Amino acid sequence: MKMTKIYEGAYQWIMYGRDPYKPEKIIDTNQYVVRTPNRCLLIDPGGIELFAPMLAAVLHHAPVDEITDLFASHQDPDIISSLGLWDQALPHARLHAAGLWEGFLRHFGCESIQYVAIPDNGGVINLGAVELQIIPAHYLHSSANFNLYDPQAKILFSGDIGAALETPNTPVFVDNFDAHVEKMRFFHQRWMPSNQAKRAWIERVRSLDIDILAPQHGRMFKGDDVKRFLDWFEALQVGIAV
Repeated sequence: MKMTKIYEGAYQWIMYGRDPYKPEKIIDTNQYVVRTPNRCLLIDPGGIELFAPMLAAVLHHAPVDEITDLFASHQDPDIISSLGLWDQALPHARLHAAGLWEGFLRHFGCESIQYVAIPDNGGVINLGAVELQIIPAHYLHSSANFNLYDPQAKILFSGDIGAALETPNTPVFVDNFDAHVEKMRFFHQRWMPSNQAKRAWIERVRSLDIDILAPQHGRMFKGDDVKRFLDWFEALQVGIAV
C-alpha cells in the first residue's frame, strides 16, 4: 500500500492506497489519515480486506491509543466494512457517521466504538490542532452522505465525488484533466442520481477555499484542476439509469 503525505504543518494529512496486492475484483480505494500531535482520525478506513494493512500502516504514524476517531462518509462496504475489526482494536475510539445509517452500519460490528451520529446538516470533528467541517453531500451518491473540509490545509475529502476507477499503478494526482474526464464520466453519470443534489453541493463547495480535492477512488485534484472538476461536474447530466 502506497503512502503519500498531502499536507504537513502543525499536523499531517496522509493518503494510503494504490495497493498492488489487492484482489483483482476489488476496486482500489483511497484511505486518508489526519495525524495531529496526539490524535489520529481515519477517514473512510476501508473494507474488511484492508484492515490488516491499514492498521500496520497507521501504526507507523500513531500508537494505537492515539487512533481516537474514524469517519465514514456513507455506508458502502468499501468505506467501512472493516468496522467490526476496528471495533476490537480501538475500543475507546469514536465513529463519526450519518445518524440515518447507524442501524445499518452496526451490522458490520460496533460494540465498543462510540457511534457519533452526524445530523443531516453536518457538524465538526475537533481534533485539537484542527477543526474539520462535516459538509453535507446527500445523494452523491448515498442518501446520507458527507464530505470533510479542512480550512487550514484547504483540503476537501469528497468521498465518491470526483472518483475514477483506475488500476493501482496510476499517479496520485491528476496530471491531464482532459484525459482524466473519460475515467470519471460513467461513474458519475451512473452512481450519482440527482442533478438537483449535484447543483446544491457545487454551490456549497464553491464557497470553500480548496487546494486539494481528495476523492475515495482514483486521483486527487490540485490547484486549477479543482475548479475544472467543479465546472465539468456541474455541466454533467447524472442519474442516467432512469
